[in-house]
Order: sequence, then C-alpha cells, then structure tokens
Amino acid sequence: MYIHHQRAMSKIKEDNSKRYNQYSRHLQEIFNCKVYKITIDAGFSCPNRDGTISKNGCIFCDTSGSFSQAHSNLLSIEKQLETSITRLKNRFKAEKFISYFQAFTNTYAPVEKLKVLYDSALSHPDVVGLSIGTRPDCIDDEKLDLISSYQKDYYVWIEYGLQSIHNKTLNYINRGHSFEDFVRAVELTKKRAIKTCAHVIIGLPGETKQDMLETAKVLAAMGIDGVKIHLLCVLEGTELENLYKNGDFQVLSSEKYVETVCDFLEMLPPSTTIHRIAGNGLKKLLIAPKWLDEKFKTLNMIDKELEKRNSYQGKCLTRIANTDLQSMYD
Repeated sequence: MYIHHQRAMSKIKEDNSKRYNQYSRHLQEIFNCKVYKITIDAGFSCPNRDGTISKNGCIFCDTSGSFSQAHSNLLSIEKQLETSITRLKNRFKAEKFISYFQAFTNTYAPVEKLKVLYDSALSHPDVVGLSIGTRPDCIDDEKLDLISSYQKDYYVWIEYGLQSIHNKTLNYINRGHSFEDFVRAVELTKKRAIKTCAHVIIGLPGETKQDMLETAKVLAAMGIDGVKIHLLCVLEGTELENLYKNGDFQVLSSEKYVETVCDFLEMLPPSTTIHRIAGNGLKKLLIAPKWLDEKFKTLNMIDKELEKRNSYQGKCLTRIANTDLQSMYD
C-alpha cells in the first residue's frame, strides 16, 4: 500500500503546477493524447422524480437533472457525439473521447434498453471510454455485468451520486437513498473491477467542515478510484432556492470553499483521481453563489492554497509516512 501511494505521489510531483491527481492528466498518461468527456443526455428519468421514491427530487436538482450542457435528448446520441467531437477537436485539439451519460439516472431502465444506449455512445471511432452517472440504489448485478462487458474494449467508469456519507444529510436533501446503499453499490462494482467515482457536495445544509471531512476519510478508507467535488449552488426553481431565500442556510464563500477542498484533498489517497474541484453553474438559473462561474480563478486559488500550505493530496493520511511524502516537495 505504501509503495502504491509513493508511486502515485511521484506522478503528482511530475506536474509542478498541480498537487493533486488531476483526472485530465490521468487520461493523458493512459492514452498519450488529449482526451475529453462528452456529456450525453439519453432521456433518462429518476426514481426520485417519477414517483417511485418521490416526485420532488433532491432539493438542489433542477428540471434538467443537473445537466449543464446545451444538448437536448431530442438529438440522437450519435448526433450528440458528432456535434461535440467536432467542437472539441476544433477548440481544444482533442483527439480521443469518453462518452459520459450525465443527466438524471443513467442506469434507470431495463438492461436491454441500456445496452442499445451504451452501444450508441460507443459508435464513434474516436470514443475510447464510457462513463455512467447514476444513483447507488439504481444498480444491480445484471446492469453491472452489462457495463463490465465493455471493459475489454473501452475505459469504463461508474459515477455514483453520494453527496455525503451522513444519512441525516441525505434525508434532509431528499436523496431517497442511504449511505448503506452506496456501500453496497461500490462493493458490487468492485467485484467486477469497474472504476468507481463518488460525487460529493461541499456546503450542504447543516453540515460542519468536520462532517465534510468525515466523508473524505470514509471514501479514502473504501479505496474509491475517483472523486468529483461539487460546490452546493442554488438554482432557480429548486426547493433549495426557497430555503436560501428564507435564510435557512448560507452558501459558502470562495475562500471557505477553497479551504475546505484543500482539507478534503489532504484526506484522499494520492492514487484517487480528482475528476472535478471547480465548475461552472447554469448562468441563467444560478441564484447563488455568483462566484461559481469563476472556474479558473477558483482552480488557481486551490493551487495557491496548497502551495501556501506546502501541502498535497494525501498529506494527512496516517497510514503513509508523511516525512517521506513531504520530501518530494523539499
């Protein structure tokens, strides 16, 4: 375990601009070229919206299912791929792509339908991988067997929306699943050696910084392959908007968010890939915080904070010899 983390830290050290295991760099190392994720809307629903669990959804989720791209499911998956690949090649000189099912719950259908959709998302010759965003209570052996079958030819991830390990928080935000559901889903996924990414939200109502860092500690102990960190933002038309306007909670300042993200990274193993630590909100729907759209400013603030601390991903893991890791930056 120690040697594994040492090697991961050595890779982080190679890129002096980042002190965490950046997902884009991870893909570059695997494919030796620029690889971009293409977000796909396949027209899925969610059991937390269609009445199976609830009709209200999570308190932070808008009607798009947290889908921030311009595509519409009125376009075929093939057309969505074609449009995005052309744009990303021209704008970013991208060479290979990962099809990312993002909107709503992308395993919430019979396995026969899922196969048709997933096959369509892998139809373009420049697509090298598949990433599927879903809920931990919407997975089973049959679906995982299907997803696992793609691994022989493609780079495959499942992204589970966890948000927090604390059931009191999950109940408050109306997630409709428990932390135990997440643990079960991860165990089933690991049996098939499928890479697992956990989505977490910083700044959820009622959570202290200690609560948030407990989520990091548990994910580290579980050996999660990747983590995507989101800031809680208030979108128009959500239950969260009502709570915010009633003064029931406050959104984090950029400084507080950066501080908490850096603390979070220090708790995660260096081998864990960091899929996201800053992002853009839907400008038309964003109520707060307004600084959310300053993505690159936030990324720079995180870099500067880690440098100021002389810190890095995994620094606070007790099972690693901190003095040895520290020497990499001396």
